[in-house]
Amino acid sequence: MELPPLTLIPILGDQLSLGLSSLRGADPATARLLMMEVADETTYVRHHKQKIAFILSAMRHHAALLRDQGWTVDYVALDDPDSTGSFTGEVARAVGRHDPARIVVTEAGEWRVRAMLDAWETLFGIPVEIRSDDRFIATHAEFATWAEERKQLRMEYFYRDMRRKTGLLMDGKDPVGGQWNFDHDNRKPAKADLLMPRPLRFPPDAITQAVLALVAERFADHPGSLDSFAWAVTAHDAERQQKQFLDHALAGFGDYQDAMLTGEPSLWHSLLSPYLNAGLLDPLALCRAVEERYRAGKVPINTAEGFIRQIIGWREYVRGIYWREGPDYAHRNVLDAKRALPAFYWTGETDMHCLAESIGQTLENAHAHHIQRLMVTGTFALLIGADPHAVHLWYLEIYIDAYEWVELPNTLGMSQFADGGLLGSKPYAASGAYINKMSDYCKSCRYDVRQRTGPDACPFNALYWDFVVRHEDTLARNPRMAMPYRTWAKMDEATQSEIRDSAKAFLDRLDAAAEAY
Repeated sequence: MELPPLTLIPILGDQLSLGLSSLRGADPATARLLMMEVADETTYVRHHKQKIAFILSAMRHHAALLRDQGWTVDYVALDDPDSTGSFTGEVARAVGRHDPARIVVTEAGEWRVRAMLDAWETLFGIPVEIRSDDRFIATHAEFATWAEERKQLRMEYFYRDMRRKTGLLMDGKDPVGGQWNFDHDNRKPAKADLLMPRPLRFPPDAITQAVLALVAERFADHPGSLDSFAWAVTAHDAERQQKQFLDHALAGFGDYQDAMLTGEPSLWHSLLSPYLNAGLLDPLALCRAVEERYRAGKVPINTAEGFIRQIIGWREYVRGIYWREGPDYAHRNVLDAKRALPAFYWTGETDMHCLAESIGQTLENAHAHHIQRLMVTGTFALLIGADPHAVHLWYLEIYIDAYEWVELPNTLGMSQFADGGLLGSKPYAASGAYINKMSDYCKSCRYDVRQRTGPDACPFNALYWDFVVRHEDTLARNPRMAMPYRTWAKMDEATQSEIRDSAKAFLDRLDAAAEAY
């Protein structure tokens, strides 16, 4: 009897969702799912050890879940001696093993991988159906249509359309609370206390322990530590952490989402982004759960709106920007920044306590929240004139939730202003005053945030003004930069020279350290 034709369904490492579009309508009897741990994906940048361990363990657990659901999974482990080390090479081997009549795959999240998928039909000589990834709210076509109608691609207006489309926090055609955005209520500093919420920790099971051993041996030269690995690696445990956040941390998220405290890596943040980006959690379902808490009177509007905006606003928006702008976006550099990132970005060893704290917890946990990324490590890189492409690669390497589609626009556009204002209306440049306002970091720093110049002054202070002056030709016409330029103009020449000299002395020390490293 002739066997029915098979369908090969490759599932990528960030597609760990049972409702994946490529599985829809497939018959487990005639489908072969292909999951691949490939060397190319672990080394195209030097990913944090915990990032690699999280993805590999989550993939292995997801494969087991798929098998329990009745699917046949062809799984290629990283240490398979016959592995080719690439997606295309492993699909080619699977085509040889299974002789499928066609390939069905959900679209890739990154340009680099999309190019591979686009080539498969020609390479293998069988039909390849690439389906849309409908785990996102906005399609590529919807974002393109929205963008074509506007001179400025401001997230706020896109976010309002996403609110209308989903109905989240809406009263008919109007936003709940009478306004779209409550961000002005979300900027309170925090104080440490014994009642601060704590995320769940998940002891590694046998599968994860095997992965940790593999990563420790194979990626010893990659940044970060495996010692504290306690991430969820299954949808079930990711949902447990989601419930923990909703029950214990969500109520304070709005007020304190921009706060930073020494020794407190999580505060009121959800730590759910790795699970959302890998496919273990449904972003829209999470937003609806947050909305339910608000409508039940359990959390204030500024919290519910602020959290939902991060997901259906920023997350969807940066994905749209990524696919609209194309692969060359990664190499934009409007400010012509060329300095190398200091070596302490990989060690955390610096006298600047804010940077030591933010980078140190990142090396330990593969995570830091958005203000640490934007206003500490990002702002410092911006002020010293670090090469934005190098900054992008560092963020892509070091964070457990970093996939290029979400990381690149946030880093290159939002953090480094390298796209000239496509994302942000002004550079996120700031002196030490911002960090002092939103954290307790400055109290434990060897530098004095109150001093602007001199060997004991907070480096952010002189660097801020040096940045403003260096880029006057580019930024002076920006209306949101008018006040800093007016303030600079009011300073006498001696003060201006002292500031520039102090900044130069610090940058010279950075460059000398880089040469010696």
